[in-house]
Amino acid sequence: MEPELQKKLITLFNYSLNPGGIMLLGTAETLGNHNFGFEELNSRLRIFRRTVTSQTPDLNDFPSSFYYKKTNIAETRITSGVVENIQTLADQILLQRFAPASVMVNSKGDIIYITGRTGKYLEPVAGKANWNIHAMAREGLRLALPGAFRKALQNFKPVVERNIKMGSNGGTHFVDITVQCIEAPDSIRGMVMIVFTDVPAMIELEVPGIKTSKRSSTGRQKELEIELQRSHVDFRSISEEMQTSQEELKSINEELQSTNEELQSTNEELTTSKEEMQSLNEELQTVNIELQSKVSDYTRANDDMKNLLNSTEIATLFLDKDLNIRRFTDQMTKIFKLRTADTGRPFTDLVTDLQYPEIDTHARQVLKTLTSVESSIATNDGRWFKVRIMPYRTLDDRIDGLVMTFSDITIAKRMEIKLLEANDALRKREENK
Repeated sequence: MEPELQKKLITLFNYSLNPGGIMLLGTAETLGNHNFGFEELNSRLRIFRRTVTSQTPDLNDFPSSFYYKKTNIAETRITSGVVENIQTLADQILLQRFAPASVMVNSKGDIIYITGRTGKYLEPVAGKANWNIHAMAREGLRLALPGAFRKALQNFKPVVERNIKMGSNGGTHFVDITVQCIEAPDSIRGMVMIVFTDVPAMIELEVPGIKTSKRSSTGRQKELEIELQRSHVDFRSISEEMQTSQEELKSINEELQSTNEELQSTNEELTTSKEEMQSLNEELQTVNIELQSKVSDYTRANDDMKNLLNSTEIATLFLDKDLNIRRFTDQMTKIFKLRTADTGRPFTDLVTDLQYPEIDTHARQVLKTLTSVESSIATNDGRWFKVRIMPYRTLDDRIDGLVMTFSDITIAKRMEIKLLEANDALRKREENK
């Protein structure tokens, strides 16, 4: 337990017990440095007895019903407390007794904060709860408030309406209202403060020789004159606002007309662009049809060429300028170890059965001299091929690689060899004769 709280409780126990009364404390509690008017009976069991003493316990922190009538001490403590909070107390007294009733609202008139008693000036409306100042204003104030509110929103100067006659609970009274838009601090900038100040009713001085009814008529006439004057002021203010609004509307109308013309121009441009896009789309469709037709022709020509090359049973290899494989016929797979995935690879990287180590040299020679080279080359398995290397020419007579053809001449070569052997045998017999 905190020492301060312990002190308060022991003081309360001192006050509550009669002289000679017994107080029991827990094993962890003590009286501290002061005995507070108690005598220790058993220190181990924490048993204490209330003693008779002239010292009065201090109960200022407890409710007033516990206070003793200690004039000197009480006055000293109360005075010190008032001194400590004098600014707060003074502010509260000023707000409660001397400050006029006031209301803080936003720019739409919704009530944000109320100071003082505003029941004479405002009353809740029937139906759904509505905290708008214009709806809650009482009769009389409801007519004068809107004009002053509009003026106050135009700048930060106070707007004062005087001698407004209001009806409240069956009676009438007069009030001045001050409406001002708040400029600082920034947290409430733009909000509006409305201050209500009661003023005495207008009383006509008694003039000898004038009857009471005439004086009443004169007072009523003055009230009507004030109301008429206020109506003229409101009318003039509303008229000025209407003129300003009309000028703003004219300016807005001109801007809208200008914007409308720009939109019309933009619409015409968009229409033109749409027509151009439609024309371009038609052209693209035509080009697309032509491209589709060309793709179909190209596919058909490709198929025709492939079938033609395969029908000749001549192994053909197409290379680009870097001697990379561009295309080949099916018969090439019987000479080179080729697959479809080999397209784009250098043809010299391929494994072949040809006994033709000079093929790379001859290929580069043809690219350089543009002169075809023919050779009869044997294979490892006894076949013979007539290899022809020639430039690849495009339709516009441009060299774009090489074409290699491999014609199988195995039968003719074998017959040639047999014929040579027969001639040799015949020549030897003639020489022996």
